[in-house]
Parts: sequence; structure tokens; C-alpha cells
Amino acid sequence: MLRILDAKSGETVPAVSARRALTRVEAHASGYDLTALRVLLTTDLLLRALELGGTPVLPLLTADHHQAELHAAATTLGIRPFEDGRDLAAGLGEAQVVHVTATGGTGPATGTGVTLAVAPADGPDAGVLGTLADPAALRLALLDASRSTAVHLGAGALDAAGRRLGRLRQSVAHWARSPSRPVPEKVRGRLRDAWEDDLDVPGVLAVLHWMENQPEIPDGARFETCAYADRLLALDLTRDLGRAA
Repeated sequence: MLRILDAKSGETVPAVSARRALTRVEAHASGYDLTALRVLLTTDLLLRALELGGTPVLPLLTADHHQAELHAAATTLGIRPFEDGRDLAAGLGEAQVVHVTATGGTGPATGTGVTLAVAPADGPDAGVLGTLADPAALRLALLDASRSTAVHLGAGALDAAGRRLGRLRQSVAHWARSPSRPVPEKVRGRLRDAWEDDLDVPGVLAVLHWMENQPEIPDGARFETCAYADRLLALDLTRDLGRAA
């Protein structure tokens, strides 16, 4: 079961009380910057983790400004489309809701549900998205730290993330040429243990790195493991399948 640190209570709690019940997941964004993009990305991770656990979700976005830019950025970063939170939230009730907001930023009013706080991110202007050949490099750069840790993307950070992503995609394409094998249960368990522990995405990435260095895991199983983990990461790890080596 996915457990998260509730910013309101300071306690680690189940993300949802009823796993099969429709859950409203609401991103609260103020402004249009890397912190806001990190809030949207964390919301997307939460949506994916809940769905992998069998919980139906409804993603909402509440923002006072820059709604068009935020929606466009979400699409570019591979984030699920959001409904307008101000239009829909009032009619959905508060029985099962999770809020995602920047630490110390504008968040939900008092009420039911748990709240995920996302540490700030700084570096290039959010408009850099429009200049990236592969926006997934920014997604990876923001995923590479715990959501409770502030992120600074210095010079060269996006290039480094892009190279790292390219190497992993090449490995996945190579592994795909071997006969398929199921995801080893110990690897599947480590992946789920990571993302169900307060959305520990750096832990998920660490499991993938660990897996690469386990000689007993066949290449076909490495491929299936990366494809499985990408249901959460959404880094398009299988993009290079079928391309010339």
C-alpha cells in the first residue's frame, strides 16, 4: 500500500483509505516556474502509483495564473492531462482526496484529505521546455531527488540527464533483442517497496541501476523490468526499440 508523509499532520499515512474508490488528486500550482513543474510532476507520479495499485484517479489542477502554460508544460513533460480543479472540485466531495502543493506555497484550504509537500526547484526558466530536443531529460533531472529535497539544476544538468537517459534507452533496446523473461519477483518487490514508500523515485532509479549489475538476471527480464518501471517513471525507456545499433 502506498504510504506518504502528510504535510498537515507530519505523519506517514496511507495515501488513500479505500484502495478501489475514486480518488481526487489535486495539484496546487502558483506561478509558472520549475517548482510549479515539480508539483505537477509529483502529482503525475502519485496518479501513476495509485493506478498501479488499483485505485481509480481523477487529476485536477488548481492555479490562479498561467493555467494555459501549465497545461501545455504538463503535456510536454508526459504528465497526465488535468481537469480544472476550480470547476470540478466542489461537486466531487471530500471523501477521498490527496493534495499536492509546493512547500510553503499556496495549498488547499483546511479540510479532509492528505497533503504532499514538494520542495522547491530552481535553475533554468520553465520556458526552457520549449527548447529541449527531449523534454524527458528535464523529467529525469527533477525525478532524481527526493520530493522533500530542494533541487538546483545548474549548468549542464539537463545535458547530463539527457546523456544518462540515452544510455539507459540504448541498454533497454539491446535487452529487448533477447527472449522476453518475466520481471523477477525480488526486483518487482524492490521497485514497489520504493515507490510505495513516500514515492521514493530515486529509490526506483537505484533499483534499475542495481539490476544492470546482477549477472544472474537475463537480458529479457531486464527489458521487462524497465518497461514495468516506466509505467511510473514515464521516461519513454522503450523509445529506441528497433533502431539501428
